[in-house]
Amino acid sequence: MAVATARIGATRYATTIATGRHALTSDEPERLGGADAGPAPFDLLLSALGACTAITLKMYAERKAWPLEALEVRLHYHGGETPPRIERVLVPTGPLDEAQRARLADVAERTPVTLAIKGGVPIETSLG
Repeated sequence: MAVATARIGATRYATTIATGRHALTSDEPERLGGADAGPAPFDLLLSALGACTAITLKMYAERKAWPLEALEVRLHYHGGETPPRIERVLVPTGPLDEAQRARLADVAERTPVTLAIKGGVPIETSLG
C-alpha cells in the first residue's frame, strides 16, 4: 500500500511530501508564483508514471531474459487539449527484436500507475 503526507506552510506554494522513508518537495514554477523548489504536481504525476513504466518493463524483460540494457521513458502532459492526454514514448536500448519491442509497448499499457490513471481511481476526501 502506498502512503504519503503532503504539508504546506508559510512558504508560498512549497509543499513537503513524506512517503515511507523518503522526503520530497513540490512547488510551482516562478511564472506561477512559486519558487521552483521542486517539481510541480503534474511533473510528479508524470514522474510516477515514468518510474512505474520503467520498473515494470525492466522486471518483465528480466523474467523473459530479454536483452533490455536500458530504457528511457519520455512523458509529456498535454493539459491544454480536450480531453487532456499524456504522451509516452519508450526508448529501449539493447538488441531487442521488433516483437520484443512491440510487447514492451503492449505491457506498458497495463502498468499499475497507467491503469490507475486510465481508470480514474476514485478519491474519497474527508476532514480530519
